[in-house]
Amino acid sequence: MILWRKGLVVNVLEERSGMQVLQVQTDRLMHPAEGGTIVHGEVSVRAVHYTDVLPKAAPGDEVMLNGTASVMGLGTGGVDFVAGFCGISEGKQLSVPVKLPDDPREAGHLMKLRYTPLQRAVVSVEAPESPHHGLFQEPLSLCGTPVLIGELHSMLPAAVCRIRQQQPGASVAYVMTDGGALPAAFSRHIAALRGLGWLRGTVTCGHAYGGDLEALNKFTALLAAKHVLGADIIIAAMGPGIAGTGTEFGHTGMETAELIHAAAALGGQPVLMPRLSGGDSRARHQGVSHHLRTVLTKAALAPAAVPLPGGLAPQEQQRLAQELGAAGQPHVRHAFPRMPHIAQEEIRLSQADYPIAVTTMDRGLADDPIFFEAVCASADYALSRLP
Repeated sequence: MILWRKGLVVNVLEERSGMQVLQVQTDRLMHPAEGGTIVHGEVSVRAVHYTDVLPKAAPGDEVMLNGTASVMGLGTGGVDFVAGFCGISEGKQLSVPVKLPDDPREAGHLMKLRYTPLQRAVVSVEAPESPHHGLFQEPLSLCGTPVLIGELHSMLPAAVCRIRQQQPGASVAYVMTDGGALPAAFSRHIAALRGLGWLRGTVTCGHAYGGDLEALNKFTALLAAKHVLGADIIIAAMGPGIAGTGTEFGHTGMETAELIHAAAALGGQPVLMPRLSGGDSRARHQGVSHHLRTVLTKAALAPAAVPLPGGLAPQEQQRLAQELGAAGQPHVRHAFPRMPHIAQEEIRLSQADYPIAVTTMDRGLADDPIFFEAVCASADYALSRLP
């Protein structure tokens, strides 16, 4: 099901490489449960417009919006997206000029978003047309590189800020999986971290696209981060957003088990950043998220280090140990190093020069300090594993 509506661009609110955020006057589209009624010209909405395949929008343009997730009130994907132009302002070309190479394969012969109207050709890092193709024909490993694995995109900036604070010379690359947003352009954090020079680069894998390098899968993405981007530490996590159903296995966070397997199989050191919370209103995510428990007890078949923060009261430490079963049989393959306490002020200072407020599920450091301490403790552990 897709809920479509037309709208008129009123203003360009934000613009960065590959995307615009627009203010659009549009029809009010009611939820299907309310009868699916369309009331014309009633609301002003924020809409994301990707400019890699369509021209930039300007006030006066008439656009077609995919309003499915926003009308349904969803968190993941919960904004309007421009799907195309219905009418354009005077003197504007609707098509994006494209210069085709003499050999079409130079543009890449591998498709992402395959078999959809938006499928796109990419030069995948391991493909024959890539300058790095020869590298991937050689035996490769991660050579013991720590791989910081996260479930949520918000873990990326928190970890990078901490690494920079503790060891500014460490080279960090980001592998963006396809468990959340697919376009790298949607992430404000990628743009900010690359602009600051705090990330060596981004590899988008699976059907995620738009990174500095494209890769077909998690394995080649990790190898590209190491051998093409030259990472000392690799951070692997999905883009913004996570999809879930409130059931044991029904969430895209299950991919963290796959990342543990890939990092271990390639000779890296998997370090899982634990999703802990003292501020989440949902019981299943309080303390140790049920996502993390499922991954550790039932899905991750290779061992990983799961660093635990030291800033916990004794009763909280006991609860954490009980929920993780750190001494129990289901977790015998994993290690749970207890890290020194990191004060909130120290975490705040690590993010002081970062231009975007780092939040997780709309909660900042003051709202959920244990989440941020767990990420920073994991970053410290990864740094301790460098040669």
